[in-house]
Amino acid sequence: MNYTFIALVENKPGVLNRVASLFRRRNFNIESLAVGRTENPDVSRMTIVVDCPNGDVDAHRIEANLYKLVNVIDVQDVTHQPSVTRDLALIKVKVGPERRAEVNGLAEIFRARIVDVAADSVIVEVTGTEDKIEGMIELLRPIGIVEMVRTGQVSMTRGVNEGVRRMPGMSDRHYDDISVAAMVP
Repeated sequence: MNYTFIALVENKPGVLNRVASLFRRRNFNIESLAVGRTENPDVSRMTIVVDCPNGDVDAHRIEANLYKLVNVIDVQDVTHQPSVTRDLALIKVKVGPERRAEVNGLAEIFRARIVDVAADSVIVEVTGTEDKIEGMIELLRPIGIVEMVRTGQVSMTRGVNEGVRRMPGMSDRHYDDISVAAMVP
């Protein structure tokens, strides 16, 4: 089963490499990894989707190992929490003027947008759940996908809910002011 973790980390060079190496060393497969800055320029937010064959046992191990990394500020498991999860894909489709209306119709159905038009192709931008994007890809495949790129999943809990923190004593590592957390050694 796939588990989704949100990790707040210091925005410093090498942090992404340390996190990815941790998963490699522990032999966990990362299904999706998205990293970006937060509202605080000193803190980055990682959304990591990991295959955990042993369920909660593996999830606990992952959380414990992430906390061992110096640059990790906070880790939350949002797998079973009410959350909004999105993925973004750009799909270049080989299509002439005679079939553009068909691609445009598919884009409208999926609430996607055509963001670039060339003489022989269009680029479609689609945002949504993994299933929605997979559905769009399957319908565009017969038309002729030339190239595709996906961002990976990003996730945020709904309302004021927080993810699960399994590590005893680690909940005090959650800070209302993240700038304070970035300064903690």
